[in-house]
Amino acid sequence: MQLKIMPKKKRLSAGRVPLILFLCQMISALEVPLDPKLLEDLVQPPTITQQSPKDYIIDPRENIVIQCEAKGKPPPSFSWTRNGTHFDIEKDPLVTMKPGSGTLVINIMSEGKAETYEGVYQCTARNERGAAISNNIVVRPSRSPLWTKEKLEPITLQSGQSLVLPCRPPVGLPPPIIFWMDNSFQRLPQSERVSQGLNGDLYFSNVLPEDTREDYICYARFNHTQTIQQKQPISVKVVSAKLNRERPPTFLIPEGNTSNKEELRGNVLSLECIAEGLPTPLIYWMKEEGTLPFNRTYYKNFQKTLQILQVSEADSGNYQCIAKNALGSIHHTISVTVKAAPYWITAPQNLVLSPGENGALICRANGNPKPRISWLSNGVPIEIAPDDPSRKIDGDTIIFSNVQERSSAVYQCNASNEYGYLLANAFVNVLAEPPRILTSANTLYQVIANRPALLDCAFFGSPLPTIEWFKGAKGSALHEDIYVLHDNGTLEIPVAQKDSTGTYTCVARNKLGMAKNEAHLEIKDPTRIIKQPEFSVVQRGSTVSFECKVKHDHTLIPTVLWLKDKGELPNDGRFTIDKDHLVVTDVSDDDNGTYTCVANTTLDNVSASAVLIVVAPTPTPAPIYDVPNPPFDLELTDQLDKSVQLSWTPGDDNNSPITKFIIEYEDAMHEAGLWHHQTEVPGTQTTTQLKLSPYVIYTFRVMAENSLGRSLPSERSEQYLTKAAEPDKNPTTVEGLGSEPDNLVITWKPLNGFESNGPGLQYKVSWRQKDGDDEWTSVVVANVSKYIVSGTPTFVPYLIKVQALNDVGFAPEPAVVMGHSGEDLPMVAPGNVQVTVVNSTLAEVHWDPVPLKSIRGHLQGYRIYYWKAQSSSKRNRRHIEKKILTFQGSKTHGMLLGLEPFSNYTLNVRVVNGKGEGPASPDRVFGTPEGVPSAPSSLKIINPTLDSLTLEWDPPSHPNGILTEYILKYQPINSTHELGPLVDLKIPANKTRWTLKNLNFSTRYKFYFNAQTSAGSGSQITEEGITTVDEAGILPPDVGAGKAMASRQVDIATQGWFIGLMCAVALLILILLIVCFIRRNKGGKYPVKEKEDAHADPEIQPMKEDDGTFGEYSDAEDHKPLKKGSRTPSDRTVKKEDSDDSLVDYGEGVNGQFNEDGSFIGQYSGKKEKEPAEGNESSEAPSPVNAMNSFV
Repeated sequence: MQLKIMPKKKRLSAGRVPLILFLCQMISALEVPLDPKLLEDLVQPPTITQQSPKDYIIDPRENIVIQCEAKGKPPPSFSWTRNGTHFDIEKDPLVTMKPGSGTLVINIMSEGKAETYEGVYQCTARNERGAAISNNIVVRPSRSPLWTKEKLEPITLQSGQSLVLPCRPPVGLPPPIIFWMDNSFQRLPQSERVSQGLNGDLYFSNVLPEDTREDYICYARFNHTQTIQQKQPISVKVVSAKLNRERPPTFLIPEGNTSNKEELRGNVLSLECIAEGLPTPLIYWMKEEGTLPFNRTYYKNFQKTLQILQVSEADSGNYQCIAKNALGSIHHTISVTVKAAPYWITAPQNLVLSPGENGALICRANGNPKPRISWLSNGVPIEIAPDDPSRKIDGDTIIFSNVQERSSAVYQCNASNEYGYLLANAFVNVLAEPPRILTSANTLYQVIANRPALLDCAFFGSPLPTIEWFKGAKGSALHEDIYVLHDNGTLEIPVAQKDSTGTYTCVARNKLGMAKNEAHLEIKDPTRIIKQPEFSVVQRGSTVSFECKVKHDHTLIPTVLWLKDKGELPNDGRFTIDKDHLVVTDVSDDDNGTYTCVANTTLDNVSASAVLIVVAPTPTPAPIYDVPNPPFDLELTDQLDKSVQLSWTPGDDNNSPITKFIIEYEDAMHEAGLWHHQTEVPGTQTTTQLKLSPYVIYTFRVMAENSLGRSLPSERSEQYLTKAAEPDKNPTTVEGLGSEPDNLVITWKPLNGFESNGPGLQYKVSWRQKDGDDEWTSVVVANVSKYIVSGTPTFVPYLIKVQALNDVGFAPEPAVVMGHSGEDLPMVAPGNVQVTVVNSTLAEVHWDPVPLKSIRGHLQGYRIYYWKAQSSSKRNRRHIEKKILTFQGSKTHGMLLGLEPFSNYTLNVRVVNGKGEGPASPDRVFGTPEGVPSAPSSLKIINPTLDSLTLEWDPPSHPNGILTEYILKYQPINSTHELGPLVDLKIPANKTRWTLKNLNFSTRYKFYFNAQTSAGSGSQITEEGITTVDEAGILPPDVGAGKAMASRQVDIATQGWFIGLMCAVALLILILLIVCFIRRNKGGKYPVKEKEDAHADPEIQPMKEDDGTFGEYSDAEDHKPLKKGSRTPSDRTVKKEDSDDSLVDYGEGVNGQFNEDGSFIGQYSGKKEKEPAEGNESSEAPSPVNAMNSFV
């Protein structure tokens, strides 16, 4: 039987345009492979493969080369237009076209000017199947004009003033690169005070006397022509002022408080702010609506220029640059708008169809503003192109139906807006080709065991061929689950084993023919290192050996390479490699490191490493070394407001030089008893200047350290109290979050006592609505970490800042952060809730997002409530169990897992913010399809007769649908524990009892029973039963074809005379015990034991005193006892939990095992187990007659 391997992932669903080509290397699913074997008779429309850029700036000193290359079959011919009209190159002796190409070469080196050939060029490549066109190529020669002559007056100004030196370079093509140098061609130094702007001007925030010079020269470098032009030198003289009056910052560029900037998507956004002031201001940047993109933001020109790479529409917004010095700050807001030239969403792809098939070309682009889509056919606007009845235009899509060979053409899609255009060629090629396999025949693949194996089968055909794989010379079809067929025809064996070795055949078929190819697969044993090198510690001058023994596939030749610290071994004769060993002699300290053994074959490689540590030989007794003694005589001198000098005397170094001293301090005012690290100084230094903070009571101590460790601390120094000052920092972690819908809770991390810099630490808390025109509202609070603003609108953005102050003054101006007032519950439920049932246990839910304004808080996600519809009896219960699934963020769909088959469910969706859930959407009701049922709840065998058994059962507890029928399978078990033929029987679904007739007497049967719905069969339940004995002594028929006739076996334990005999014996023993008991009470003796010993009846066994049952039977051959309770009950009812036990009881000392569905998988006897019918394992219990014959 031949079975197709279904592809792992279909490329097109039913009803869509079928693809014709699949390539092994996945180059392009819609490209016809230009393989020499195919090109002999396969036609293809032209495809542009290479062209000059749209904006083509040429060097006027060299010949002009305008590229246009294309492929196709037959080879295309080329033509050009210039400025929209035909360009006849034969009439211009300076213009030639390269042979076999459309590339133009314009020879202007000998004569002619580049300006003559300025214009817009377009190339057309044409053959019998259509015409492809290039972009509009705008050709312009580069220009590097000279600077206009101007007279520059010397500039004289006082120190501290600001200055701008203009550059104003000539307009070139492309624009030049600007830089400032002096007469010696040395670049002028730039800093936070002096820097060059994006426009090329040189800006001085404030001038100094050393800025005086006569050779400030602006240079313009034109890279295209490799020329440099220079401006006339500018002379600057700075006069020292008697008093430099400090001033707050003002902006030199840009002007005013706000400005606008427009940039195109994908470009680099450059924003610039340069400020003047004294002292020199520093520049800071922020985005008002959020944070700057972390991995695309860069600062240039001493943070005066902010650059964002690959800018997108999301980067639009207001950006603030802040200039700050000690006297104040100023900010400028730049409103950034990101526009976009057209960019592809779905570019049209080449389409190859067979006659009569359908297809579509899709061209979708986006931009800002939205681009306009227009179509061309073979370079002609489609509105005036020849009509094609198979073609229909629907906006950005061309739909083809019932194509014919004349439908072949090249279509162009043009997407354009005011910022640019996109042009894409896509051909429709109508072919009728039988399958061809492009992979080389009889390719040999070698793979290491337990790794994936990929067998290639690249193919081509029209219509799309189907691919099948076969294994073996006889062509047996592959049907195991371990194979995967990829869309490109590749056969994947995810885990190749030894039995995967063999010949595989790939067959490609379509309605025009068939092609096949063979591939051979060999599975090799993996390479292993069975003896790895071991960690070694050796003494200097000795020899060390590392062992590396490799086991590999006998058909592969390994190479063993040794590395040291991941590099090559030293080129030293002390390192020798002998078979499996690396030996290093006369080991030195340089040999310390990690040694790695690498075993390579052509298919795999393995490695193992070991560390070598070289130690010194056992030294002779040496002086005792120890950590240093503590320093002493600590002294504080040069006591200033924010610094003090500390000196000390070192203690004994104990034969190991002191490497450094560690100074620690204690803040007795704020953190008494806690020591902090202050600084470290070299071991040769015994004095240091310490920087101090205001308003701290300092105490110092010193520790010494050598190679052996650190000394104990020195004695404390004297205390030193520094003067108070205003705070030099503000609180951190400032946040604004509302706890109620009408408040704003402002929190921050307070300064600690050490950071307060003085007494009376407080905080000035300021806030205002971000999008409003309100002034800042401020309040001064005590040394706390929270302030609550009441009466705010719900979930409104606020600008917040917290400034520290104390009795001395205020900290610097704090940074502004953004927060939100309190959230409230969402107002609107998600709309358009749709449910798609995937299968009987899985459903997919879709919904429309809730408008952000209606969420009234931070969107946390969406929550689905769903519950199963209750039956009428359960509906009266108060509680309905509802399940909840939460989907984080802005997701608008989700999957419901673990549904019950054949059930009705109800669900609704709610949006969730930080406050809680919004209202529920209208309930949606859906049902799941049927599934396979569970196993029947019970199975009992009742009313056994000579030739019949009655089965009684309870339906499945989980039918998972409407039961269609029951499937009963049964087979006999003979005396040699072999299974007979399997009988199948279908029973109507409304039955719960069934009688099997015409069975063999005194025979054990095994039953397999399961229910079935329209979705398939459920799990099985198994039981066993025995028909009654034929008292007339008729021999049972043979069970199973080809088996020997079973000897007559009579179940004597079920005979009436035997039961009566056993009852009589039991009654006699009971009477004897009573008489013995009476005589003993009377003081007499009754020699029962002697009489029993003298007259032992071999046919009688005493009853057990604990339960009144007979003793256990013994096998006549090995006398192994059977387990208690192994007999079938008298009413012949076999319970589910007892049936499996009976199999173990009849076994001969073998531990029974059961699989997951309860069926027995162990051995029934010591005999060799036969192969069971239909793959089910069972056995027959030994005959009770044989057991009775051995009864003693």
